[in-house]
Amino acid sequence: MNRRNFKQFLGKISKFPDWMKTILYQELSTQLTNDTIYTYTTYKPVLTYKGNCELKSEQKNFDRNIYNILELIEKDYNICEISMDTYLTLEEISSYFLLCVNSGYIEKPENPYIMNMANFIAGKTRTGEYLSENKIISSEQLSKAIDVDKQTKSNRKFGQILSDLGFTDKQYINNLFKFKEESKKRFIADYGEIPETNRQYANTEDKYKKEIEDLQTENKQLKTKLNQLLLLVKTND
Repeated sequence: MNRRNFKQFLGKISKFPDWMKTILYQELSTQLTNDTIYTYTTYKPVLTYKGNCELKSEQKNFDRNIYNILELIEKDYNICEISMDTYLTLEEISSYFLLCVNSGYIEKPENPYIMNMANFIAGKTRTGEYLSENKIISSEQLSKAIDVDKQTKSNRKFGQILSDLGFTDKQYINNLFKFKEESKKRFIADYGEIPETNRQYANTEDKYKKEIEDLQTENKQLKTKLNQLLLLVKTND
């Protein structure tokens, strides 16, 4: 999905009736962690002079993905849009993002939450470090949880130990882990898959007949897109 299609995708959702948007909001709000995710995924990286020069010259002969990312940054894309336009996972984008920041091709964000989230998604920092750096738990609580983990030698995940000790909410930890796991997946969506809300049908029988025909057509289109995607992934790998 490219940037233009993503905007149209959001436009389709914005035209849903309010009662439907309310249901979607209530459902999605239970699956989200906090504003840190939104802050990171909507962040627009900024090229440095060094990054702009490398984009133009490609002197270092980097991985093609790096130049694609730098080009999209030059076009004012945010992290989410870069991921969708390049078909890279959020985890992969985070790794490239950190590499470019550390190499001086992208300006280091002023907001520390952005770097913290990028490091967490890319696997550079562990759960306890991420929570401590974001002030969700204190350094004392982190030390206490580490001691408990060493003493019990259980198979519990560190996030579970933190929630068991009452240092953080269990649902928050579950949502955070879910977000990290989903960051490893490629997101492919077509705004055309969102159904129109203003279709008119002559009668009930025609309605169901039309819906079945539409579903059959959409299934064929989806199969074609998936095959194209698999071919693209195999080619990139």
